[in-house]
Amino acid sequence: MKHSFHIAIAALSALLSLPTQLALAQTAAEPRQDLAVLKQTAEQFLRTQATGLPGEVQVTVGAIDPRMKLPACTVPEGFLPPASKAWGKTTVGIRCNAPSAWTIYVSAQVRVHGEYIAAAAPLAQGQTITQGDIAKVKGDLTNLPSGVITDASLAIGRTAATTISLGSPLRQDALRNQQAIQQGQAVRVVFNGDGFSVSSEARALNNANEGQLTQVRTPAGQVVSGIAKLGGIVELTY
Repeated sequence: MKHSFHIAIAALSALLSLPTQLALAQTAAEPRQDLAVLKQTAEQFLRTQATGLPGEVQVTVGAIDPRMKLPACTVPEGFLPPASKAWGKTTVGIRCNAPSAWTIYVSAQVRVHGEYIAAAAPLAQGQTITQGDIAKVKGDLTNLPSGVITDASLAIGRTAATTISLGSPLRQDALRNQQAIQQGQAVRVVFNGDGFSVSSEARALNNANEGQLTQVRTPAGQVVSGIAKLGGIVELTY
């Protein structure tokens, strides 16, 4: 009987000490990563990547699965996976190097609200664009075609490579520079050097748009290359 009493006391003591043992086990367990910190890391990383974009940047980071139990990280780092960019719908990675190594990926969206250039009137193929042909429009640039023009000076003076409808955003690949030189045309060659500028007459050997490299033949028969400018000018720099 006395032996049974001692066994019962030992069992009761073990039960009473169980909460203390569990608390000690939880204290000794590896700390878990705060998922809110990871969202902040991803957002800050994308904002840094979007610095310099032409407009007001808005970053939205998707939810991180709350069932994810990650070891706490000293300094989590954001990065862009291959083929991802800080533009539109994207994916951002977050990795940890210490004390434990792990990597997760989170969906995100980067919106850029700004002004872009659109056609203020229908533009015919080959039409030279003037100030009155364009208008500034505000919107989310990430929803527009790639290469959309945001600076009016990049559109004025160029020609439409195809028909452009009213209100359509102007893209770099839909415009081409105005033809500046025609083959056989008499041109003025301007030689620019350090502290001097000399001009002479020549004849163009090929067609060239503004800004393109072209060749001309001087009256002495020498063939030289320069940059075509509007007004029948070929510019050489030494």
